[in-house]
Amino acid sequence: MGPRFTLLAAIICLSLTFPLAGQTQSTSKPKPHVVVIGVNGMELDVIRPLLLKGDMPNLAKVIKKGAYGKLRTVSSPNCPRVYSTIFTSTKPEEHGVTGFLVGGITANTNMLKEEPIWSILSKHDVSVGMANVPATFPVMPVNGYMISGMLTRGKNCEDGVLCAPKLSEVEGGAAVYPESMKPELLKNVGDFYIDCERMPSAEQLRGHEAEVIDSWLKRVDVIREQQTKLFDYLLKNHPTDFTWLAQSCEDRTGHWLYPIAPYNVGYNPKINGVRSDAFPNQYIGFDKVLGTVLNNIDDNTYVIIVSDHGIKPLREFEETDPHAHMDHEKTTPVIAKHDFADGDDVPGSFFAMGPGIKHDLRLMGFEASVYDVAPTILHIYGIAQPEQMRGHVLTQIFESGDSKVAKK
Repeated sequence: MGPRFTLLAAIICLSLTFPLAGQTQSTSKPKPHVVVIGVNGMELDVIRPLLLKGDMPNLAKVIKKGAYGKLRTVSSPNCPRVYSTIFTSTKPEEHGVTGFLVGGITANTNMLKEEPIWSILSKHDVSVGMANVPATFPVMPVNGYMISGMLTRGKNCEDGVLCAPKLSEVEGGAAVYPESMKPELLKNVGDFYIDCERMPSAEQLRGHEAEVIDSWLKRVDVIREQQTKLFDYLLKNHPTDFTWLAQSCEDRTGHWLYPIAPYNVGYNPKINGVRSDAFPNQYIGFDKVLGTVLNNIDDNTYVIIVSDHGIKPLREFEETDPHAHMDHEKTTPVIAKHDFADGDDVPGSFFAMGPGIKHDLRLMGFEASVYDVAPTILHIYGIAQPEQMRGHVLTQIFESGDSKVAKK
């Protein structure tokens, strides 16, 4: 961990031992309520047909009541690299989390060299709640709670890459802050999976493709149900000023079950012809999760939905890429990926609604980037943007905002 952030984390930890000043002032003005929902790998080109068919009514509601558009991501995007960029609004080489592995070690929060959004908010007496957000293991002290997500290490998956440990199986660090919250979650939510299921290997698939695919997708459904139950419980029983929830099954499914045509690179009818509905259905499943979240908020709540990147089929001229047909474990035959050198090939998505946000506003081109998410959240809370942040406030989405876009 960088020396600057180490000191800041220590200050936050110490401050949480005592009541914060703002908590003792009953006459203080209520803080804004912001809920961020992370969807791993969601791209507008994939979900547009589902929106047109009426298969994603909850997301359609957000679009009608708010702003939306593509979200420019970083080069060679992958989950920890992009999420850490969103957290800090700094470049990967600046915040230190450059990929799944950094110097041969699985990415973790101790590697962060720049202060993340949850730390800044905590210092400003904003209560924070985070659950299943990638690249947040081991969890750190916040003014609220934190439950880790993707890259959490656990039983039979010591490296933490694409693991799906249950809460009781976590090893090598804390998955819940405060620690006292863990038994409460086990009692009231159950022993839920921290992350989505790891994809089956080529060996597991061979000769049993349909059976293995159906079984895997059923486990994914169970994981999504567990995560939905977790989110519902947290929103009802642990409300915070700022809440960040995330899930990653969409991306995991897309890598090897993307609904491509037979002429695409890597097409295998024994695998890709089995469940062509699987990838679109993941977004229909996400929309139901979104519906649960929306049932727990009111019109005074800001809702921000972000995906770290999109996903595209493999390309013929990239067959020489050693990662072209393999997942992170180099065992699952994949047909789509997102870590293209040009991040503009796989843009993420951005949606926002809430008090003072324009309705049915489409952001054209790349008006929004992953660097802009943290500054925009700080703007909502009236907190000055730190100098190291490279993004800008998305003032164009607000009714009273200046339409000019600040230079990075």
